[in-house]
Amino acid sequence: MASPKNTAAFTTYGDHEVIVPKNKLRKVVSNRQLEPGEDDPIARAEKALADLSGEFASWMDSECERLDKARHLVSVAGFTSANKEALFHAAHDIKGEAATFGFPAMASAADSLCRLIEHTPDPTRIPIKLVDQHVDAARAIYREYDRSDAVALANQLTKRLREVTDEFLIHENRGRPDVIEQIMGPSIVPEG
Repeated sequence: MASPKNTAAFTTYGDHEVIVPKNKLRKVVSNRQLEPGEDDPIARAEKALADLSGEFASWMDSECERLDKARHLVSVAGFTSANKEALFHAAHDIKGEAATFGFPAMASAADSLCRLIEHTPDPTRIPIKLVDQHVDAARAIYREYDRSDAVALANQLTKRLREVTDEFLIHENRGRPDVIEQIMGPSIVPEG
């Protein structure tokens, strides 16, 4: 697939492409000077974000609790369809909210758990210990985020989680080379 000029960056992998759209926000925002007293939508948006930022930690705490509850449901009742969905959505939401809430290093642990759930052909074969390791990693990264070495530790931890997850997924998908190729593609989640 050819990349249209000035619209997006394309990176091609075995079975998929990662498309990064060009940021068109600058075209929307005028470069003209604002008149005194004129509303500045960017300043207003930044202020709204700053006003909410004090709540981000409690929101992420709630998301971690939701993930933990979903893990416990799986632990007690197994990977029923509802429990699988609850665990996947809790991890997926953390993956998507981590950077916005100020905890970007959490995204990789949540992404790894999503991959585990999404690419395992029979979820009942997922070891609960592997699920526990993912949830505990996400919670530990959140809890220790104020440490000066938190991002480095999170990167080491999630790198190992991904390796173990990949080993499991490759084994579980050994008869499905197309899935293995997809699994082995690089993560599109930015590092913390």
